[in-house]
Amino acid sequence: MVAYTSLALLGASVAVANPLFPRGNQVRQNQVVTVTMAAPTPSNTAWNAGAVTEYPIHASCNATQRAYIKNGLEETITICRQARDHILRWGNSSSIYQKYFGNASTGEPLGWFTKIVDGDKSDVLFRCDNVDGNCRLPGWAGHWRGSNATSETVICDLSYELRRPLEGMCMFGYNVANGATNFYWASDLLHRLLHIPKVGEGVVEHYSTGKYPGVISMAKTNATWSVRDSDTLQYFALEVYAHDVAVPGIGCAGTYTATSSAPVAAATSSSRAASSVAVSATRSPAAAVSSAAAVISSAVAAVSSVRASAAPAVSSRVADTTCTPHDDHWHCPPGVTPPSSPPS
Repeated sequence: MVAYTSLALLGASVAVANPLFPRGNQVRQNQVVTVTMAAPTPSNTAWNAGAVTEYPIHASCNATQRAYIKNGLEETITICRQARDHILRWGNSSSIYQKYFGNASTGEPLGWFTKIVDGDKSDVLFRCDNVDGNCRLPGWAGHWRGSNATSETVICDLSYELRRPLEGMCMFGYNVANGATNFYWASDLLHRLLHIPKVGEGVVEHYSTGKYPGVISMAKTNATWSVRDSDTLQYFALEVYAHDVAVPGIGCAGTYTATSSAPVAAATSSSRAASSVAVSATRSPAAAVSSAAAVISSAVAAVSSVRASAAPAVSSRVADTTCTPHDDHWHCPPGVTPPSSPPS
């Protein structure tokens, strides 16, 4: 009995010295332990690393020139953003859209406007140093450098005198139908940007002829080209901004009015004078002779005027075989020197 009791006590002491549960931080056998380690910092692989978000302006531009060009480019982005958003809101159901793009799909104009607003702005440069000498020519306000440097545009001093700020939309007697597409900085620089291969990709060109009437006509007959026509994109952006923002719901579309030429007016005046002589001859032969002399003198002056005005036109037609007139400048193929004066 005593022996049995001693063995029982010995077993109890062993049990106490070797508990079934771990103490403190001891890890139970087969227990899973999770260890947290800091991951290495990834290298910079941002998809838009190195993107250029503002159109570059050359160091040749002084502070004033830079300010004008920078503001003009911001205004270009403003009218392009509004043109894009107008299409996104109304699609091709917009009467303004139909006016300029006919029944064409919205993809291309949306793409061009969005590219100018949100696209990378590298490979574009505006400069002020008259590197090609064209700014010395009368009437030149700027030009795309073409084959000399396809990504560059020169802005001449005349631009700062002629171009208007976007805040003056529908002022100064301007309306879209009769106003020049380069009247405002915004649309002038839009045109210049569309020439740059990075922007227009060689697809946006001058397909319409006759400015506003030609643009409206092409939208009705060949809208496939309207969505990539430089003039059409300018007119659309201007009219949308005028209608949606400047004078909401009204705008300043205007009604196109053809302008008459001086030679035609001179010829008409001479014709009327000749008719007057014929009437006088039936009344007084002496008066008819005197009047006839006056008419002959007037006719000679009219012919001289027609010849003088026709000379530049002939020169322009010759230039047109290689160079295309646009606003205040020419578009010429590589290696062809532009005429010394802007298009009439």
